[in-house]
Amino acid sequence: MRANRSRDTRPEVRLRSLLHKQGLRYRVAARPLPELRRTADLVFTKPKVAVFVDGCFWHGCSEHLRASHKNVEFWRNKIEGNQARDADTDRLLREAGWRVVRVWEHEAPDVAAARVMSVVRASPPDRHESE
Repeated sequence: MRANRSRDTRPEVRLRSLLHKQGLRYRVAARPLPELRRTADLVFTKPKVAVFVDGCFWHGCSEHLRASHKNVEFWRNKIEGNQARDADTDRLLREAGWRVVRVWEHEAPDVAAARVMSVVRASPPDRHESE
């Protein structure tokens, strides 16, 4: 399991590259909320947008998840736990005023980048900036 990266995965790097070419700047593998022990793959601090690039296996993609045939109960509980944590993370971030974008690893990078850009550019800047 050491080979499974938690950051800098191929889909994440491709997405970051496309967003950077479009002039967007972000933090990598950062906590949107310091008190919340959960890390987003990309964090746009001023527009308050958190982006998560989810792996099909680990997050239970309905299109690509192939159930394990060994230790079935363990893996089902693991993936369901990941999905519950993802939903909780989304809820907590939204309650704190953040917008959340979830990208599946199988999504075309240019389509995912366009979706992220539209959310980032549509988000109003932090209200404290103008004060």
